[in-house]
Amino acid sequence: MKKIVTVITSLTLLAALGGCKPSASGWKSYSGDKTIEQRVDSVLNLMTLEEKIGQMAQFSCNWDVTGPIMADDFEPYLRKGLVGSIFNAYTVDGVRKLQEMALAESRLKIPVLFGYDVIHGFRTIFPMPLAEASSWDLELMRKSAAIAAEEASAEGIHWTFAPMVDIARDARWGRVMEGAGEDPYLGSLIAKARVEGFQGGKDWQSLQDLHTVLACCKHFAAYGAAESGRDYNNAELSLNTLMNYYMPPYKAAHEAGVATYMASFNEIGGVPSTASKFLFTDLLRNDWGFKGFVVTDYTGINELVPHGVAADEKEAGELAANAGIDMDMTGAVFSKYLKQSVEEGKVSEETINNAVRRILEMKFILGLFDDPYRYLDKEREKNTIMKPEFLQAARETAARSIVLLKNEKSFFPITKDKSLTVALIGPMVKDKVNQNGEWAGKGNREQSVSLYEGLTEKYAGTNVKFVYAQGCDLTTDNRDGFAEALATARRADVVLAVMGEDFNWSGEAASRSDIRLPGAQQELLKELKKTGKPVGVVLMNGRPLDLSWEDANLDAIMEAWYLGTMSGHGLADVIAGDYNPSGRLTMSFPRNVGQLPIYYNHKNTGRPLPADNPKMDYKSSYLDVANTPLYPFGYGLSYTTFQISNLQMDKSSMGKGDKVTVTAEVKNTGTVDGETVVQLYIRDLVASVTRPVKELKGFTKVALKAGESKKVSFTVTEAELSFYDIDLKYTAEPGNFELWVAADAADETNQASLVYTAK
Repeated sequence: MKKIVTVITSLTLLAALGGCKPSASGWKSYSGDKTIEQRVDSVLNLMTLEEKIGQMAQFSCNWDVTGPIMADDFEPYLRKGLVGSIFNAYTVDGVRKLQEMALAESRLKIPVLFGYDVIHGFRTIFPMPLAEASSWDLELMRKSAAIAAEEASAEGIHWTFAPMVDIARDARWGRVMEGAGEDPYLGSLIAKARVEGFQGGKDWQSLQDLHTVLACCKHFAAYGAAESGRDYNNAELSLNTLMNYYMPPYKAAHEAGVATYMASFNEIGGVPSTASKFLFTDLLRNDWGFKGFVVTDYTGINELVPHGVAADEKEAGELAANAGIDMDMTGAVFSKYLKQSVEEGKVSEETINNAVRRILEMKFILGLFDDPYRYLDKEREKNTIMKPEFLQAARETAARSIVLLKNEKSFFPITKDKSLTVALIGPMVKDKVNQNGEWAGKGNREQSVSLYEGLTEKYAGTNVKFVYAQGCDLTTDNRDGFAEALATARRADVVLAVMGEDFNWSGEAASRSDIRLPGAQQELLKELKKTGKPVGVVLMNGRPLDLSWEDANLDAIMEAWYLGTMSGHGLADVIAGDYNPSGRLTMSFPRNVGQLPIYYNHKNTGRPLPADNPKMDYKSSYLDVANTPLYPFGYGLSYTTFQISNLQMDKSSMGKGDKVTVTAEVKNTGTVDGETVVQLYIRDLVASVTRPVKELKGFTKVALKAGESKKVSFTVTEAELSFYDIDLKYTAEPGNFELWVAADAADETNQASLVYTAK
């Protein structure tokens, strides 16, 4: 009898899929006159309610000596075809093992979707996203995401939980390292670049390419606004702030064709995102027209209970499903309770059908119904991982992500034609483990290149000699190594200190209330300063730090972030002057933690502090520190100097549908070739709601030879003047505007005025 039922089921599914033949591994299409939508509906019609809900469940696998395994509680779900997705499985053999388990005994043999946190590389690790954003190079970011997708897909992964596009203004929050910084305009462009890199283009047709993966835009929404910079905390903000500051990168990801979204942990307006019908049904689907599917963050549904909006997990699942959540990440709430909720009429089966339809569509687009094992090619896996061209791309990206913050007395570069001894001091000199940062994919930390390795290779055969002492560790106050470090420094001509954060001190669940260099590192720098030697510092960290003491006392500061697998080589290229640093900050660096959150595009207030009188009473200011950041958004130095001048507009006013061309001249006024980022800022002086003091609305990265000049051009249209008004309508209002073509957000040298008539 069982065999007869199986044959009948196989024939039914054959018809449903529009022409398929059964095989040991699933279903092979040999024709197909049905659209994907028709095939999805045909499969959906065969499914029981329990099987549908199974597609809405994602579980995590564990890893043992022999490969990935499902937890005992979840393996029965997998064998019965009641798991839609698994994450944390990787390698061709590991993914095959679980896919076979899912298909061997299930009734309909629906393939499983495999996901993994591929954030800034899979095996070849690129600089952390905040570092990459500092390159202001959109093509570079698209390429690194494409390489990550190629490596991950070669190990059977179909889906990454990236990019994180949350706008972040508070350096205490550890996850600033995973995003693009504080600006919605730049963040939107980077969101598009990364989505297109992972998915291969804006059209879901590109996902049929085996080298691509589904992208997941996260965290929807405003997770970066967490109060106090504390992870998982709530976000208290108005709809005006939500729509004008935080939403643009999420919408940009949608416009780039992102396949999935992830719900955020925070609440907005008293409603946790995982239970927000406004976010996922009204805005994302009905307003924006998103057609992909939504997954929770890890146990996000379960957490509706401690949030206080659900009495128990069953009610939490009902809130999430009715809000528009399609897949439950690891919480098992849908698996345990959703069938009962449907039977009780608390969730409609139509809601379930819509969620499952979206999930199945992605599996069809990826070709998994045609061949569940199409990604699993051992030869491809072997030939793809960490290819030489991938490593070279990682090295170039590392160099372009570095930001030079201070460089007195031309401390950098330490060119190879010099004859001097350099003391390398600090816990990060020989470090390999921290270079990949918190989200390291499956990168082997021991394979990452340390700065010591990069420098010794770079300067081999030259008259630059290195002496080394660790001096202290990253996190403790132990000063036992100070004496050796100081003795080493005295033997040298210059001191290059290499300091930073342990990688566990940034990333998820890694908020800090004190963002100075941790442990004894700053004390060691103070002692090195007393030697009288020139002292420069290279920083490896995951967030903007409080560098007020370092800025006031050291000769040079180079922000290197976590640069990934090729960190040491990319850094050595910059230190030696083989690459002239061109990175620019995408987050403001505070003068101290008390300024946080700090960001350039703030509001003016009714009592703004005059720039020429930073101590005036009864104005919005501090008694003990300036309002301004230590290093502003867009800031970065070079081994040469640049001058921006001669700002011109082809007309001083514009009407509806019109445009204005803004030009300026940029000149390399130094003696070496280099690149700079020329930035366009705009301010709306009077509007129906208060507007920021300035907003980035354009930029271009310009390479100039020593002494060379070029004209840069920007186009201003209604799009650059538009915002969500007092009625939350996206529009450009008539009025007066100011424009700057600048080196950073604090540069107001080149300014002009524009009138928009809206006629």
